[in-house]
Amino acid sequence: MCFRSGPEMLLLTPPLFEGQTDDNVVSWTAKALKAGGLVGVPTDTMYGLACLAQNSKAVSKIYDIKGGNGHNPLAICVGEIQDIYKYCKVKVKEELLGDLLPGPVTLVLERSEVLNKDLNPFTSLVGVRIPDYVFMRRLCQVCDEPLALTSANNGSHIIPLDAHEFRELDSKLALVVHGGPIENQSRLGSTVVDLSVHGKYRIIRPGLALSATVEVLEHKYGLSEEPWEDGSLTSPPAETHTKR
Repeated sequence: MCFRSGPEMLLLTPPLFEGQTDDNVVSWTAKALKAGGLVGVPTDTMYGLACLAQNSKAVSKIYDIKGGNGHNPLAICVGEIQDIYKYCKVKVKEELLGDLLPGPVTLVLERSEVLNKDLNPFTSLVGVRIPDYVFMRRLCQVCDEPLALTSANNGSHIIPLDAHEFRELDSKLALVVHGGPIENQSRLGSTVVDLSVHGKYRIIRPGLALSATVEVLEHKYGLSEEPWEDGSLTSPPAETHTKR
């Protein structure tokens, strides 16, 4: 554990074996989250800002940082596929979820009544992530509730790949977990796909895993791509996307 000017920084040591993570760092981070704090965390695609999704005051703090009058939607991050069913209304097979998650994909689903109404109150949908990153999955399990998750920036479109890239947020954070630079070295973020309509999918952001995601959706499960209102199969302008 070490310190920098501002929030406490926890160093996430590389695991000795696949599937392991630093339980001490998980414990300290969960403690900060349960106290209502915001934390900077590494994922499989970027560094993110996280708080407990069911804590309205903490969610409001993230909206204040991101700007846009709270109209930039936050994703939720859960630890297991079964957790999705508690917070979302799922219209695809569980096997499909398992083929895409954990991974660099955000699934946009209809939210359930259990999810905090102050999180994205302007939409009936919510993006769900299970990162291919053991620390984040373990953190969700220890917190025993979903995390609200967005990119660690103040509303810019730059996806941070290192903890040092969002130093301007130091005064807003309880702690930062430093896991080193994100390995994929891409600022594309996760592939965001809307699965809220039965039998259909819509790509909201191409992201890191577009071709693999489309392969699963179309060729394995027979979903068809739903066009946007203008008839195109391309997503809206980039500024409408939430970086996750």
